[in-house]
Amino acid sequence: MAVMHPLTLRFRDTALEDSFFEATRVRTRQQGQAAIVVGMFVYLLHGLLDRWFVSADLVAQLWVARGTALCVPAVVLVFSLTRWFARSSHLVLALVGLAAGVGLIAMQTHLPLESAPYYYPMMVVVTFYTYNFVGTRFIYALGVDLLMLVGYNLFFGALMGYPMHVLLGHDFFIVSANLIGGSAGYLAERQRRLLFLRERMLDEERQHHLARSLHDGLTGLPNRDLLYDRIAQAMSSSQRNGQINCGFFLDLDGFKQINDTLGHKIGDQVLREVGSRLVAAVRGVDTVARIGGDEFFVIARDIASEADAKALALKLLDQISAPMHSIAPGLHTGASIGLCLFPYPGMTVADLIHRADVAMYRVKTSGKGNYAIAGAADSTAV
Repeated sequence: MAVMHPLTLRFRDTALEDSFFEATRVRTRQQGQAAIVVGMFVYLLHGLLDRWFVSADLVAQLWVARGTALCVPAVVLVFSLTRWFARSSHLVLALVGLAAGVGLIAMQTHLPLESAPYYYPMMVVVTFYTYNFVGTRFIYALGVDLLMLVGYNLFFGALMGYPMHVLLGHDFFIVSANLIGGSAGYLAERQRRLLFLRERMLDEERQHHLARSLHDGLTGLPNRDLLYDRIAQAMSSSQRNGQINCGFFLDLDGFKQINDTLGHKIGDQVLREVGSRLVAAVRGVDTVARIGGDEFFVIARDIASEADAKALALKLLDQISAPMHSIAPGLHTGASIGLCLFPYPGMTVADLIHRADVAMYRVKTSGKGNYAIAGAADSTAV
């Protein structure tokens, strides 16, 4: 409850309140529309009482008051079909309840005291309707129903001169309806908001676990599973649009020696630093992944030519080979890189990675610290 105002139930975090409003927007619209239709029908049905409890000369006046009150829900119903309804939905739905109450007071002012017992119970119905059915927020319903209670007492106590015991009898039922209906409305909205918070927390937890399952725990980079998905997306896009993409398989040179001489803690820092440098060297549309040990993979999307792929390979080598004095004085590392341009005939994700891997090992066996471009001979089909 600390995140909500204890009376209005509004979330103290404005962004959270906006999210809740957006999440319940459709439900509010649909419930409001249904409540208006049902409410208008009940309001009209109430007019059947006129036949027995209203003199013929007053029937027309009652129907003028009733019809005027019904104009408000009719207008709101039409308004609910527009895009502007969402911005003020709770307020205009509260006006539906207010119009119903004002209409009842207006009708009852034309009636003799002996007819009041057959008409004031409708105020109880309107009270429950506003709190629990029309779809407005509790705080708006509370304001409307308290305003109707005050108005009822002013009109029929001060102006119409209802006897005190009669007015108090009416007040008892109207106040009871406010207490019961208001409590139910308050608890229902509070529960909806708590449920929203719970669902939001569970969704964030699911997203967190999903992110952890698709990212490397040490560097925070995409792992092999997410890399496969990103490659598949790039392959599909390149086949549709004819774009040239390139995969870069990177293996650090001399990393085992760093682990053996400086320890695994320093080795982990080196891996994190390499990951950060690779991310800084590529564009936002590109992907840098750690696929295991000291191996990384980069997907460069929509490059212009093979020359651009080579230029990026040199840039990656420069980034990795720069001194890492912040980790250990005089520490240097390097990398061997295998490049594989795609799309190409018969390409698959596994074959793409294999070709880049084979090209990288050619560099490893021929001196390290350089790059090589994969060809058809590096395919898994060969």
